[in-house]
Amino acid sequence: MSLDRLAPAIFVLLWSTGWVVAKYATFVSEPLTFLSIRYLTAAMLFTGFCLVTRASWPRDARTIVHAVASGAFLHGIYLGAVWWAIGAGVPAALSSIIAALQPLMTALAAPFFIGERLSGTQKLGLGLGFLGVLLAVLPKFFGHGAAEIPSVAILINMLGMAAVTYGTIYQKQYLQHGDIRSIATLQYVGAFIVTVPFALWLESLHVDFGFTFVALLAWSVLGISMSAILLLLYLLRRGQVSRAASLIYLVPPIAALQAAAIFGEELTVPMIVGTAIVVVGVYLTNRKVSAPAG
Repeated sequence: MSLDRLAPAIFVLLWSTGWVVAKYATFVSEPLTFLSIRYLTAAMLFTGFCLVTRASWPRDARTIVHAVASGAFLHGIYLGAVWWAIGAGVPAALSSIIAALQPLMTALAAPFFIGERLSGTQKLGLGLGFLGVLLAVLPKFFGHGAAEIPSVAILINMLGMAAVTYGTIYQKQYLQHGDIRSIATLQYVGAFIVTVPFALWLESLHVDFGFTFVALLAWSVLGISMSAILLLLYLLRRGQVSRAASLIYLVPPIAALQAAAIFGEELTVPMIVGTAIVVVGVYLTNRKVSAPAG
C-alpha cells in the first residue's frame, strides 16, 4: 500500500494518541511543566529541521508576531487547558469527545471573523455536534460519579476548545502565506512563552526524570509535534487535505478506545452515542458541497 493511502490514517492515529500521552504524563510530571519541556524541545528540533531543509523564515516582524501569537492559542492555551483538565480528573476519553467541539466551534465563529457563510447542512451539523457533546458531557456533571470529576476541570477543558477555535481563525486571518515549517517553529516558541508562566505559578515543576518521562517526551515531540505535522505537510503537497479531514472525525472515538484499553476508563452509553452524533455533526459541518453543473 502506497504512502498516499497510508498517510492520512497514520496522521489521525498519531494525533489520537495525544490524550493517552496527556494521561500518562500525569504519572511522571505536572502537566504544564511537561508541556513547557515539550514545547522547548519541539522548537529546538524544528529549528534544526528548518536549517537542514533550508526553510525560509519570515522577514517582517508582523508575520513573526502573528506566528508566535497563533502558537500561543493553538498549542499553549489549548493543550495547556486540556492537559491541566486531564491532570485534574477529566477522563482522557471524555476530553477527546470535548475536543470534537473544535471544528464545530470554528464553523460557528467563522461567519463573524472571516465572513464564511453556513449552508443549511452545516447548520444541521452544528446542531447535531453540540447535541452529541451535551449528551456525552452532561451525565458527568449530574450523573453517578459526577463528584469525582471537578466541574471546573471540564469547563477549563472547554476553554481549551475555545482557544484552539480562535487560534485556527487567527491563523486563517493572518498566516495565509509563509513557509509552514518556520511558522510551526515560531508557534512552538509562542506556546512555550505562554505555558512557562502558568507552570511557574500553578506547579512545583516536579518531574520524575526516568525512562517513562523520556519515552513520553520523545513520543510527544517526535511522534506528535513533528511526525504528525510532517505528514500533514506531505498531505498538503499531495492535495489530499479533504481525505485527511474526513479521517480526523475518527479521532475522538479512537482516543476513547485507547483510553479504555490502556487505563480502563469507562465507555458509557451516553459517551458512545454522543461521540457517534458528534462525528456525524462534524462531518456535515465540514462536508464540501459540490457546485451544481452548468
